[in-house]
Amino acid sequence: DEAAAPALADELRAADLVIGFNHVGFDLAVLQPYTMWDLPSQTVNLDLLVDLENRLGHRLKLESIATASLGVGKTADGLEAIKWWREGRIMEIAKYCAYDVKVTKAVHEFGRTHGHVKYLDRFSRPQEVAVDW
Repeated sequence: DEAAAPALADELRAADLVIGFNHVGFDLAVLQPYTMWDLPSQTVNLDLLVDLENRLGHRLKLESIATASLGVGKTADGLEAIKWWREGRIMEIAKYCAYDVKVTKAVHEFGRTHGHVKYLDRFSRPQEVAVDW
């Protein structure tokens, strides 16, 4: 919950490596008001979205990577989470976020194990990109 945000920011700063998908651009920005530290510069990060964007020259959706690499997709999307927030459906947001973390972890492990991840391009064709995670 919100009261735990400062402790989470401290835990991230102490971590050897923070791995996520768009966490530098989104999650750390959300946590920023709860700490005096500049989280992007005070954490060691592997942002899978940023890494893949640097390799490909364009952004990918986690859904695209998870579907092609793992055969599973996400349970919802960010717009649905906003709707749930407005409706007070906090537990559904927590479940959605927890599943996203599991999918991100599985994508990272797939890339680390195989040296590449797969994704669906804008025409839903399977593609592959080498990674060194």
